[in-house]
Amino acid sequence: MAPERTNGETDEERYKRYERTFEKLDIEGTGRLTFQKLKEALEKHGHPLRDSDEAIIVLFNAMDCDKDSIVDLQDFKKYASLAESQIKQGFQKIDSDHDGRVKISELSQYLSKVDQNCRQENDDSKNIKGQMVHEEQNHDKDKERSRFNRFFNWAFQRKSKDNDDSAVRYITYDQWRDFLLLMPRKEGSRLHTAYSYYYYFNADVDLSSEGDMTLINDFFRGFGFFIAGGISGVVSRTCTAPFDRIKVFLIARTDLSSTLLNSRKDLIAKNPHADLAKIKSPLVKAMTTLYRQGGLKAFYVGNGLNVVKVFPESSMKFGSFELAKRILTRLEGCKDTSELSQFATYIAGGMAGVVAQFSVYPIDTLKFRIQCAPLDNQLYGNKLMVETAKEMYRQGGLRLFYRGILVGVAGIFPYAALDLGTFSALKKWYIAKQATKLQIPREEVYLSNLVVLPMGAFSGTVGATLVYPINLLRTRLQAQGTFAHPQTYTGIKDVFIKTIQREGYPGLFKGLVPNLAKVCPAVSISYLCYENLKSFMKLE
Repeated sequence: MAPERTNGETDEERYKRYERTFEKLDIEGTGRLTFQKLKEALEKHGHPLRDSDEAIIVLFNAMDCDKDSIVDLQDFKKYASLAESQIKQGFQKIDSDHDGRVKISELSQYLSKVDQNCRQENDDSKNIKGQMVHEEQNHDKDKERSRFNRFFNWAFQRKSKDNDDSAVRYITYDQWRDFLLLMPRKEGSRLHTAYSYYYYFNADVDLSSEGDMTLINDFFRGFGFFIAGGISGVVSRTCTAPFDRIKVFLIARTDLSSTLLNSRKDLIAKNPHADLAKIKSPLVKAMTTLYRQGGLKAFYVGNGLNVVKVFPESSMKFGSFELAKRILTRLEGCKDTSELSQFATYIAGGMAGVVAQFSVYPIDTLKFRIQCAPLDNQLYGNKLMVETAKEMYRQGGLRLFYRGILVGVAGIFPYAALDLGTFSALKKWYIAKQATKLQIPREEVYLSNLVVLPMGAFSGTVGATLVYPINLLRTRLQAQGTFAHPQTYTGIKDVFIKTIQREGYPGLFKGLVPNLAKVCPAVSISYLCYENLKSFMKLE
């Protein structure tokens, strides 16, 4: 009696096919597959899911029947046998005329339903294109058919053109089975998994008339973080410009005992005959001096340049932070940035700060030079900026614009790491707490502005206080040789030693009070704007 045949092959022939497939995956011939070895095999053979760790994890777990973190031939046979029975049921369901072949029209009918789910998922997680594009996708049947045809060609390696209807195109069960066998199940359907993956990574790829591929969606989404960050920085910096002006004034002046650590008793100790009633606090003295020399405008000297500087700086800071988080997410093998470790989040914040600092450092130096110029100078506005820039270039060329860059970068890394990392940690903690308290998914937790403001103030205060001495030394290197700060230095070591000699260790914190008075509202406003702009632009 002949052996029973299923789909044209005996059980022995089927198991031999399983062995051949397993041998292709077992590229080292050890008879044992780990997750990493499976990933390497899929990469080697160009499997469609080779870049999706999440999908490969699901696939590996399904193959690991005895759950020992190793897939051997017996595990694979059990997995393949079960998978094929499920694949066959799906094939028969889509093969509406039961001719043993799935035509492109039959596949399109099924994918139309899957497409709605994929589009919703894509909107929720990526949400990049505008409403106009979504409406076009919903109503333009030609584009829908073109997308299905491209998926058909991608999945089954056909070479036909998207709209080629010159011949009836179909796939056999064997082709269907071989394609889906190494696909994990999503919502009970391996085809759903394949199409979801294709949609996520290819639905936003358009072909120009020359055939060039442009990643429109990812570009606009990534660009959106930079725009939101830039706008947030401009708003916050303009609101707090007077505090920044006072801080620079106090840092540059070495004749004022203006630190957080000095008390009025200390001043009396140095001058026993001084009239206590006539001794003004450093802040009051700085404010009255600025107002006397330039009125209210004196508090906004350099703010125009500040805005020019802060837009790219804040843009690079927030945009690079989001980019760095995504890179580190891939390195850690996380599903998304919400699962990124706290240490990696702090590292991403530090990297973003360095990128932002380096990109705008020349503008920063020019701003400090302008703010340290005599307030009774006859040049104002753009003329003062141009003349200051020319004078700096004559004195030291481009190198002068980057004076103190090493100490600046050294200071900005821990500051940005503490600032961005602490805010992200607080945000994650609050969302987790509210989700547990309200018994709702984390994605549904609403982060109100009243919560964002204190989070931003705290994170900014922590970072600014801990790295303030580095910021002070950097500012003095940038402002050296000016009217307000005539002293000159040979480098970071020299400015540190001379600052201690003249003003003691409290001198390293000169200007901290107005700096914190600026940082708290500035960072709060910046995060408030950024979080609201991300929500408005649907970036998250």
